[in-house]
Amino acid sequence: MTRFFIIDTNVVVAGLITQHAQSSVVRILDGMLRAEFGFVLSQTLLTEYRSVLERPKLRKLHGLSEPEIEIVLTDIARHAIMLAPLINPKVPVAPDVGDQFLWDLLASRSDLTLVSGDKLLLQDAVMQGRVILPQAFAEQRWP
Repeated sequence: MTRFFIIDTNVVVAGLITQHAQSSVVRILDGMLRAEFGFVLSQTLLTEYRSVLERPKLRKLHGLSEPEIEIVLTDIARHAIMLAPLINPKVPVAPDVGDQFLWDLLASRSDLTLVSGDKLLLQDAVMQGRVILPQAFAEQRWP
């Protein structure tokens, strides 16, 4: 079965601010921009990417202007599969309330895996095996 991936905001941000060109987060972000693997977005996730990238402290780190942020996000969205997750009362509660939209998205299809550096999400027993570290994803993808 083909797997598709949800790339958490922390991975996208880390890919833009790291100084290590061969790091897993840079390879993942580059892979998104080159459509090297199937990944999904929801409108909520894309909005979160934008709002986090526009934070003043992060703008100092990544050095992108608002038009440059828009170009990056447009390129990401162009290559993504856009999903509108159904709100389902049977979806487990995310370990962090602010990440419920990721849980809703992850629960919307069985062929999705979340790539995240968020320890709370990685340690959640309910989604065990459906949330992986960026390093693990990169090692599987680009051995």
